[in-house]
Amino acid sequence: MTQILHLDVSPRSERSHSRKLAYQFISSWQKAHVNDAILYRDIGHQALPYVNEKWVAAAFTPPENHTPELTEELKLSEQLIEEFKACDRYVFSIPMHNFSVPAIFKSYIDQIVRVNRTFKVNNLGEPSGLIHNKKMLIITARGGSYQPGTLTAAYDFQEPYLRTIFGFIGITDISFIHAENLNMGAEARVHSLEEAKIALEKMVVSW
Repeated sequence: MTQILHLDVSPRSERSHSRKLAYQFISSWQKAHVNDAILYRDIGHQALPYVNEKWVAAAFTPPENHTPELTEELKLSEQLIEEFKACDRYVFSIPMHNFSVPAIFKSYIDQIVRVNRTFKVNNLGEPSGLIHNKKMLIITARGGSYQPGTLTAAYDFQEPYLRTIFGFIGITDISFIHAENLNMGAEARVHSLEEAKIALEKMVVSW
């Protein structure tokens, strides 16, 4: 049995294209893989706290020196990390905000990317990831087009960041489905969403 973490990030509900596309994929996947388990988390509607000074102090204090207060400070982070590590695959729906990821998703990253938990650093200062043999599908919703060769390709700080941060903790098998040009008129929006839906149906078979 494969366990999949399905994460929605958009602050929107019915009007969210990324949520709808992810739901389509998960629904089709469950029909084709009836024994797989889906773990769902909605950080777009159930916001995570941003790290603060106490959190940083706790994260960089050796566990054997933790006071009850420091342990409590990392309770949510530990829960999210254990949840993340327990899953075999990930389906994340992430809209593009100002050429990158929503701030709340950055908060999620800050909670799970922790030294000696999801990555380590050797005596030479060289980091290496601790999360291996995982697969990730990231579904994005974008107002314009940022494909290679377009005039706005250089503005895409979303996919490069996501590949970098997850690669940092050891996940390199990452597939992207971009629903682009969603703010470029009805015709362009419908065309892009149809292309994304077709690509996701193919992913159900090939992923």
